[in-house]
Amino acid sequence: MNNGPVLGHEEEVGRRTTFRLFYPESVFSDPNHNDPNTTAVLTVFKPLDLKWLWELLTGGKINTNGFWKKPALNLVYKPYQIRILDPFIIRMAAYELLHFPKVFPKNQKPKHPTTGIIAITLAFHICHEVHLAGFKYNFSDLKSPLHYYGNATMSLMNKNAYHNVTAEQLFLKDIIEKNFVINLTED
Repeated sequence: MNNGPVLGHEEEVGRRTTFRLFYPESVFSDPNHNDPNTTAVLTVFKPLDLKWLWELLTGGKINTNGFWKKPALNLVYKPYQIRILDPFIIRMAAYELLHFPKVFPKNQKPKHPTTGIIAITLAFHICHEVHLAGFKYNFSDLKSPLHYYGNATMSLMNKNAYHNVTAEQLFLKDIIEKNFVINLTED
C-alpha cells in the first residue's frame, strides 16, 4: 500500500503485489519498487486528487497546493496500470465498518480510514479469502515501528488527527476473532 516497498521485504509482505492503493501524497516514484504486473489504484479523498492524476497523465503543470504533503511529480506506473477506487469502498469503510459519524463537530477534524482499512474493505468485495499481514498498532511502545519499512514510529500515528486508530483496532480485532480474515501478523 502507499509507498511501501516490496523488494527486500518479501518475508513481511509476500512476493506479489496485485493491487497497490495510493493517494497523491503517498505514492512512490522509485522504479526499483515497481512491479509491472501491479494495478495501481488511486484512492480519492478530495477533488484535487483527481486533478493531480489528470495533470500527471496528460503532461500538464502539476499544482502542488492543497495537499498536506508534496505529492509525487511523476509516476512509475503506465496509464494502463492505473485505476480509480470507487468512493463507495471508502464510504463503506468509514461509515459501515468503522462507524464514523457522517458529520463531525466543527472543532474536530473529520476522520478518514487508513489505506489499510480501505484495502481490507476492497478485498472483502473482490476476494474469496483475505489474509492480513502487518496490521498491528503497538501503542504500549511509541518507539516501535509503524511500518515494516522506514523509520516512522508509533508516536507518529498517535499524533495523527485524521485517523481513529482505536476504531480501526476494534474493527481488526472483530474480523480476526470472527475468522472473516486469516491473520498472518505475529502477536
